[in-house]
Amino acid sequence: RERRGERTMAKKGGGGKKKGGKGGDGGSPAGDAKKGAKIFKTKCSQCHVAEKGGSHKQGPNLGGLFGRVSGTQEGYAYSKANKEMAVEWNEQTLFDYLLAPKKYIPGTKMVFAGLKKPKDRADLIAHLKDATS
Repeated sequence: RERRGERTMAKKGGGGKKKGGKGGDGGSPAGDAKKGAKIFKTKCSQCHVAEKGGSHKQGPNLGGLFGRVSGTQEGYAYSKANKEMAVEWNEQTLFDYLLAPKKYIPGTKMVFAGLKKPKDRADLIAHLKDATS
């Protein structure tokens, strides 16, 4: 019974259940790539393409996103703020950024308000890890 109670408490307080080290570095929940694909389609695809080699839209192509530094995708006109911030994109920086992009990089051109639910951000990141590699 103690184990059952611990799981319940973890779910209530932690924003989601972690699975064997697959969450972000700073405590983000584990993500579901299938759910993330749906989020990408409804919230991101009007401005971004995830596949490597795809064209830029209103936002840059996200192919090769993980490990890349913000403002460096060839052929896209980034804001000065995005270039100067020089964020290296990984699970944790994306998790933080996707909460409120304009707060994370003040002056960014990205008009997206963000994803408030930690699980939604984790799901989107899980999808992006697959789709952008």
